[in-house]
Amino acid sequence: MSDPLVGTLVDNRYAVRSKLARGGMSTVYVATDQRLERDVALKVLHPHLSADENFLGRLGREAKAAARLSHPHVVGVLDQGNDGRTAYLVMEYIKGHTLRDLINDKGALPPRLALALIDPVVEGLGAAHTAGFIHRDVKPENVLISDDGRIKIGDFGLARAVTTATSTGALIGTVAYLSPELVLGKPADARSDIYSVGIMLFEMLTGQQPFDGDVPIQVAYQHVNGTVGPPSALVPGLAAEVDELVQWCTSNDPENRPVDGNALLQELRHIRTHLTDAELDLHPPAAAAGGAAGTSHYHAPFQDHAPFQDVPPRRSPAAFDDTEYVPQHTEVIGRTNNPTTVMPYGKPAAPPYPPSQGGFTSAVRSAGPGSSVTGRALTPTGDDSGQTWSPPPAVLGKRAQRKADKEDERARVRAAATPARTLHEGNPRRRGILWVIVLILAALLATGAGWFFGMGPGAAAAIPSVANKTVAQAQQLLDEAGFRSVTSDVFDDDVPSGLVVGSEPASGTEVRKFQPVSLFVSKGPQLFPLPELAGGTLAEAKNSLNAAEMALGTVTEQFDEEAPAGTVLSQDPAAGTAVRHGTPVSLAVSKGPEPIPVPSVVGQDRDDAVDAIEAAGFLAEVAREEVFSRDVPKGAVAGQAPATGTLIRGDTVTLTISKGPRMVEVPSYIGKQAADARKALESLGFQVRVNNILGGFFGTVRDQDPVNREVPEGSVITLTVV
Repeated sequence: MSDPLVGTLVDNRYAVRSKLARGGMSTVYVATDQRLERDVALKVLHPHLSADENFLGRLGREAKAAARLSHPHVVGVLDQGNDGRTAYLVMEYIKGHTLRDLINDKGALPPRLALALIDPVVEGLGAAHTAGFIHRDVKPENVLISDDGRIKIGDFGLARAVTTATSTGALIGTVAYLSPELVLGKPADARSDIYSVGIMLFEMLTGQQPFDGDVPIQVAYQHVNGTVGPPSALVPGLAAEVDELVQWCTSNDPENRPVDGNALLQELRHIRTHLTDAELDLHPPAAAAGGAAGTSHYHAPFQDHAPFQDVPPRRSPAAFDDTEYVPQHTEVIGRTNNPTTVMPYGKPAAPPYPPSQGGFTSAVRSAGPGSSVTGRALTPTGDDSGQTWSPPPAVLGKRAQRKADKEDERARVRAAATPARTLHEGNPRRRGILWVIVLILAALLATGAGWFFGMGPGAAAAIPSVANKTVAQAQQLLDEAGFRSVTSDVFDDDVPSGLVVGSEPASGTEVRKFQPVSLFVSKGPQLFPLPELAGGTLAEAKNSLNAAEMALGTVTEQFDEEAPAGTVLSQDPAAGTAVRHGTPVSLAVSKGPEPIPVPSVVGQDRDDAVDAIEAAGFLAEVAREEVFSRDVPKGAVAGQAPATGTLIRGDTVTLTISKGPRMVEVPSYIGKQAADARKALESLGFQVRVNNILGGFFGTVRDQDPVNREVPEGSVITLTVV
């Protein structure tokens, strides 16, 4: 069906080209910003939100705040406004696809790919959390993957504006990824986003979501009363560290989750660097890779769908065999005036797994009487025994088998390294001395190792903050902390040249002192030479500036005798000047030759007229044929073409020269009636003057002057009448 906005101009600036998708709160279009001549994503809010003045005010404030959040992994907010009944947001247009498309196509992802994809998402959330932003609607549909591999998270501010503007009896978000505190109507913070990231990572690793149900409220109930199991229950062989990471993020109690995206990012990168290649490249089993075919009754409608991509949602070959895939929208779930109160039963059950050394394994919560857990589904049991959450038997068996396999391997290595019998019995006293020496060496080694890892180069210390410091200051801080450093130059638009942009590992990270620290020193902004624009047309100059990622500055027009109209005469800054991307370039454009008024030379002598025409900048051309003229004497200009108006310098003005008046013979009309004589003479081109004698009673011409000779045309003929 056609969309009424497609083909229109919003706010006299954004030309709507095509519709991308429609979600629970808005419809997204691809539009062209005619002022800056670039493609943007235009998110137009649904009428019920556009009509709410309180919401529009909140949205404007959130959009302004989100526009100040500049990060490589966060979709930028460019503009916000109202055009009549159309309320809109303008965001960066990312051409590519979403993480949802990737999961639908691939199903369960290998840990290496899943952790690599989630890393920039967590980094972008960490930057937002540092700036005081909470996303509230993290999900695969809001993770955008561009065609060139950039990963960004979008829709900052919209969910927050809706949450604040709507009543407290409404739940805003995507049910499959909602944190328990949001379901219960409690205040949300950065840890709510972390919960959604954990659910999303579970889905990436297993190909399916941890909770499902026939209606959204069932999924929301499981978020509050259930516990997310380890992904290894669906993907056998998955590293325990990955299980613990997912369960740390998805703990029901926010206090047991990472405090924000930055804390999660450090642990995520630590795990990625310490897992083996075999653990990272684990190939998910066919059941997990194929998605959750036939097992999910309701996967909450997700997303303000795919807000900045032009690849339509794709359907996994095995993910939905019997049901049609429905894009996942952000959803509003109304509550009743008397919401059901969830009462705790007894004490929480003991964790089925021992806590990891990292200290973030989630405790298993009590499910309450009347229910038990098998795998992921909450099922009624019909008794009041108060059963608790526990992992599937397959998980316990897998871990026990893995531990037994490791013990068998160690036993085989020890057996292979131990000889069956000794060839030399040796001296017992000598063996005692050797044992003493061995013990002394072991003590020395232990002492050395203790010093090395306690106070020496192997001791752990935090990297100091070195941003915006000179290289000497940064190296001194690192030397004082016990680190050695190396420097490398990088471009940076914000940090002045010569100052330190940051370090790797980042400041605040605890590492061993023997590990080198890389200092990134700013070379200033990266500069690019401007293209040559002079000599081309204005349209060609615009295309060249767009290709060089530069902006069009002021365009001034001026007359030029040589360059045709529309030709670029000059540019500022000049061609070849090294400038940043986005620098405005001013252009001077030709209006063509300047028009000059044509002087009038009619009546002037021929030579004087030619001089006047040439002095004005034109070419004078004298017509071959001369003309008779009553008023212009012979040899003067009787006419010119053009006579008036303007011409371009160098154009031709044609002059026609007078031959003087025509000579005509005057016939005699003496004795004829004066009226007939007058009429005949005037037809010959003469002027007639009549002198009446005695009143001209008879009306007869008695005398005529001149008569019977040639005179100039237009001469005066005098008639004497009696």
